[in-house]
Amino acid sequence: MFSKSKINEPGPKQADTTPATPAPAASSGISSSGASDYAKPAAPKAKPPASLLSSDLHITGNVKTTGDIQVEGTVEGDIRAHLLTIGETATIKGEITADDVVINGRIVGRVRGLKVRLTSTARVEGDIIHKTIAIESGAHFEGSVQRQDDPLSPGKASSKAAPQPAEG
Repeated sequence: MFSKSKINEPGPKQADTTPATPAPAASSGISSSGASDYAKPAAPKAKPPASLLSSDLHITGNVKTTGDIQVEGTVEGDIRAHLLTIGETATIKGEITADDVVINGRIVGRVRGLKVRLTSTARVEGDIIHKTIAIESGAHFEGSVQRQDDPLSPGKASSKAAPQPAEG
């Protein structure tokens, strides 16, 4: 005759029948908690990891990114990146342009960078245009080195250097 119904029990049992996530406020800009969504600062995006071009990869063509690249394979073409790391097994035949360049492998071509570092295993055949440079003992380098305040902009190197005859 007398039975306990779930309606009379203490506690918030009503929530079991409603959806777990409330519907977002459509155009008011106010969340269900009453705080304005517009006032919240955007969460900083996590920096993506460096793209890795493995040692068995051979690229013919240009590579361009605003991110970081680590090259272990072979690239025949120009590379433009934020941070560029040339691995010990890598060979680059082309122009390199990056804010930060770390060279452990072989490059045949011009290097442009705000910070350029040649490690002891580096082999560079070409000109280096830089803002700051570090060359470790044991690095092999054939070419000229030129300091510029803005080494990333093309064309400035040729204004100071005398034109050289093409080899043929």
